Amino acid sequence: MDYIAQNIEEIREKMAKAAARCGRSIDEILLLAVSKTFPTELITRAADAGIRMFGENRVQEAENKIPQVAGRPGMQWHLIGHLQTNKARRAAELFDVVHSIDSVKLASRLDQTSLGAGKMLSVLIQVDLGGEETKFGADPAQIRDIVSAMPGFRNLRLDGLMIIPPLFENPDQVRPYFARLRKIRDELEAEQPGCLGMKHLSMGMSHDFEQAIEEGATILRIGTAIFGKRP
Repeated sequence: MDYIAQNIEEIREKMAKAAARCGRSIDEILLLAVSKTFPTELITRAADAGIRMFGENRVQEAENKIPQVAGRPGMQWHLIGHLQTNKARRAAELFDVVHSIDSVKLASRLDQTSLGAGKMLSVLIQVDLGGEETKFGADPAQIRDIVSAMPGFRNLRLDGLMIIPPLFENPDQVRPYFARLRKIRDELEAEQPGCLGMKHLSMGMSHDFEQAIEEGATILRIGTAIFGKRP
């Protein structure tokens, strides 16, 4: 078996066990392969193994890669990295989901460019719970402003929240961040039912996805556990 297919099979087994431990259905949890920095050859092999969701960090890199693997049915592209407003037009054209909305200004720009691209774009709000200077995201105090602005955007659909927590050697140390994001989602939905659409929690990566599942993740962003060490 191809090593990428084998890695995906092992990850899905771990996903199923983690879901069973907390009484969840594996069908509630989506596997997003983070393909940033990896060549299209590996993306194709992951697609052959059943992956249909791929995540890229940079618009420019995706712009080169996506056309090379176009034509496969059901492939969906997610932007999981920080998005500058001057790249919003191209992002709206290339991606199906943007995980990194962190301001009303960015959401407004994406709405305008999605209209020009003739599409409805699914978006998630990236929440900054770690306060790290090297990472982006909306301050928790700003989230409600973004949520309140969303009904005014005709070409965006808000479908949940995303987090990139601090990196800890012990993955159990990340649990409080995952739990807090889930709490924020639940509070927002209690205040404005339906405001988060699919109610996604995009959280959990190669080293902590089992803990993320146990804390309510619905989208796992996994790269090195699928593809191996980054080039």
